[in-house]
Amino acid sequence: MDTEIRIERVLPATIARVYDAWTRAELLVKWYCPNPQLELKVRADVRAGGSYVVEMGPHVVRGTYLEVVPPTRLVFSWQWDGTGDAPTRVEVDLTEVPDGTRMRLSHTGFANAEDAANHRTGWEPELGRLSQLLASVTH
Repeated sequence: MDTEIRIERVLPATIARVYDAWTRAELLVKWYCPNPQLELKVRADVRAGGSYVVEMGPHVVRGTYLEVVPPTRLVFSWQWDGTGDAPTRVEVDLTEVPDGTRMRLSHTGFANAEDAANHRTGWEPELGRLSQLLASVTH
């Protein structure tokens, strides 16, 4: 089993709309949690060195933006509150393609394969919700 997550999707939207969905708190709250039943709060200062906090009900993840290259790339650290785990790293690369925008997400730095698998289980429904949001006419 692998200690890295790599997910690629073609999303049904322009690169600008996909980038906005990753960087605007009012859009992040519509998709950035695997469990839609949990209350979701997002604070994001999207600039290199800026920080973010995502509250998914009782679960809180936070980090720092390491690279911000609109509208093609975001890199940020990822650390759950209360775990003592070292931060992991998320990279999101966006490329325009004929059907929309290709998103390549990598989440690396997990201590073990089980932790990586647990996070993949979270990313999959989140990215499904992102795709649904982007497929809607307005967001």
